[in-house]
Amino acid sequence: MRRVAFGLSILLVIGLVFGSTVSAKMIRIGEYQIVSHPALDNDSKGFAAALKAEGFVEGKNITIDRQNAQGDQANCAIIARKFEDDKVDLIHAISTPCAQASAKVSKTIPIVFSSVTDPVATGIIPKMGKTGTHITGVSDRWPVTLQCKMYEKLMPKAKRWGTIYNPGDVNVTFHIKEMKEAVEKMGGKLIEAHVSTSAEVMQAAQSLVGRVDAIHITSDNTSVSAFESIVKVCDENKIPLFVGDVDSVPRGAIAAYGLDYFKVGYTAGKKAALILKGKKPGEIPAGLAAGYSLWINEQHAKLQGLKLPAKLPEKPDRLWDVNGKEIK
Repeated sequence: MRRVAFGLSILLVIGLVFGSTVSAKMIRIGEYQIVSHPALDNDSKGFAAALKAEGFVEGKNITIDRQNAQGDQANCAIIARKFEDDKVDLIHAISTPCAQASAKVSKTIPIVFSSVTDPVATGIIPKMGKTGTHITGVSDRWPVTLQCKMYEKLMPKAKRWGTIYNPGDVNVTFHIKEMKEAVEKMGGKLIEAHVSTSAEVMQAAQSLVGRVDAIHITSDNTSVSAFESIVKVCDENKIPLFVGDVDSVPRGAIAAYGLDYFKVGYTAGKKAALILKGKKPGEIPAGLAAGYSLWINEQHAKLQGLKLPAKLPEKPDRLWDVNGKEIK
């Protein structure tokens, strides 16, 4: 009888151990972005890296369903509904259209946004800091005025600045307004070219030829997703090209003074980890991304006909020489 009881005890312990392993919940995260380009892709990578650093490892105790709206805002609502129907445990919304869609559809699932310019003005959260809602995240509001002043130092003779953007993207309109004000205060003029899809970007860039001294692309996902088209026009017509996101410098821009989007995503990932550990999203402050970097590519300056100042306004965080080799 004792042997039987002992055997049953062993079986019970084994059952508990293996049962707990089998029933251990795999945390499901839904992540999506408006379009694929280096800045937003790096945001996603940073998010995953932060989760891993906090013990949430993809394939081990979490799964991440990554979706892409392919530049179509209508797709954001479809993906948001998918995550709601799937009852994921947390949503990571990269970009304003995605965050807006999830805020509208999901009323209880925790949402962490990132790469959103103004989450308050766009109705995603009621205020920065502790929101008191199921949503928190990281704003990538760019230092547009500082960027304009930096590029003026690199090209002091430029007065006619061109830009290309999608006016239907509410995320970028704040930046365009600030850029226009900054350029006018410097005694210049901002000349705009509008697009609605990435297929229109090259034609928009061509429309600026002969009308501008330089082009400055800000946080417009439509333009950045077709950035090589802008580079081609600038190279062929010797138009210096500047950007707000550092990831576009290796792709063909002369300079960027902006955010590291891996760090943007990493900060968002840290907030997500707190939520997964039991903290309420509304108690985790939504805030601005911090830390700006200056990246300069002398090869692109040469291709686009710009002679950079012998003394740069500040030491670049990353610098490529005229042969395209990064100088450590």
